[in-house]
Amino acid sequence: MPIGSRRRRAAAAVGGNIPFEQLPYQCFQEARKVLQADREEKVRLIDVERQRIARLEAQEPFPGTPAQKQLRLQSMRKHLEYLKVQADINDPMVKKRFEDGKGDMNKPVYRHLADRKWRSYRRLLIMQRITQMNVVPDLLPYIDPVVDLSISFCGKTAHPGDFVESTLSEEAPLLKIQCFDRGERLVTIAVVDPDVPKPEEDTFKHRCHFLASNIRISPTSPIVKLGHLNQEAQVIQSWLPPFAQKGSPYHRLAVFVLQQPGLEQLDLEVAKSKAANRDGFHLRGFATRHRLTPTGVGLFRTQWDEGTAGVMQRAGVEGADIEFKRKRIEPLPYKRKDGSRFR
Repeated sequence: MPIGSRRRRAAAAVGGNIPFEQLPYQCFQEARKVLQADREEKVRLIDVERQRIARLEAQEPFPGTPAQKQLRLQSMRKHLEYLKVQADINDPMVKKRFEDGKGDMNKPVYRHLADRKWRSYRRLLIMQRITQMNVVPDLLPYIDPVVDLSISFCGKTAHPGDFVESTLSEEAPLLKIQCFDRGERLVTIAVVDPDVPKPEEDTFKHRCHFLASNIRISPTSPIVKLGHLNQEAQVIQSWLPPFAQKGSPYHRLAVFVLQQPGLEQLDLEVAKSKAANRDGFHLRGFATRHRLTPTGVGLFRTQWDEGTAGVMQRAGVEGADIEFKRKRIEPLPYKRKDGSRFR
C-alpha cells in the first residue's frame, strides 16, 4: 500500500523533472512564503543601512575626529554585511547550492556558510595538531587562524600532521588559501622546519624551506602554486625539498600564511638581506620586523625513507650518508646490576 498523499506520490514519481523550489508540498510552499516575507524585511533594512552609510560619508563637518568617523563607518558596514547574510541564510535554494558545492564566494551568505563549516571541524583539527605537536609556541607564540589552508603534493592532499613521502614533497606544493571576508589582501607564505639536528650543541635549529611575499589572494582566487610564483618580485627563498637524515626523529614542516598590513608591498631587498640564510631562520622575528599577522597554518611531517637520499642529492644537500644514533645512557652506579649474582 503506497504511503503518503496522492500529491506526494505524484511528486516522487516525476521528482527529477520538478525544480527544487517548485516541489508540490503544501507545507514546503507555505514555509517558503514565510521566508520570502522575512527576506523582504531584511532587504528593506539593507536599503536603510546603505542610506545611513551614504549620509555619514557625505557629512561634513563631522562632529568628531576622522578616526571616529572611520570607526563608525566600519561598524555600520559590518552590520550591513550581517544583514546581507541574514537575508539569505534561511533560503533552501541557497543551502542546496552550498551543499552541492556551487556557492558563489562573492556573496556574503556563501562565505558565512563556508566559514561556519570550516570552524566546525577543519579549524578544530589543525588547532589540535599544532598544539599537540608544539608548533605553537616553538615557531610562533600564538596564532588564531581565520583562513582555511589546504596543502597538496602532486594532486594528493596532505592532511594536518600527515607523513609525506620525500619524493612527493620534492616539488613545491599547491596551496588553497580560502579566506572568508570580502576583498583582496597580500600575504607572505613561509615553510619552516624546526627540527633540524644540531649535534655539536645537542639541540635543534630552524630551517626555512620556502619564503615568498606579496602574494595576492581573495575569496574567489584562493589557489597559490608555490612553484609558479615570480622569482624576482615574490620569492625570497625558493623551495627546498623537506628531508630528514637517517636516524633523526621525524621533522615537522609548518606552513604559515601571514597577512601583510593593508595592501603594502613588502620590500624584497630588505627581506632577502634579513632572511639570507636558511639555517637559523626565526619566523617570530621576521613577522615582528615586517608587521605580519599570522592568519593561517598548515602542517605535515617528513622522515627518512628510501627516496630521501636521492632527493637530497638532486637538491644539492650534503649529509645523506650521515646516520644519527641515540647516545647510550649509562645507569647510575647504585642502579647497576651486579653481574656476579647471575653466575
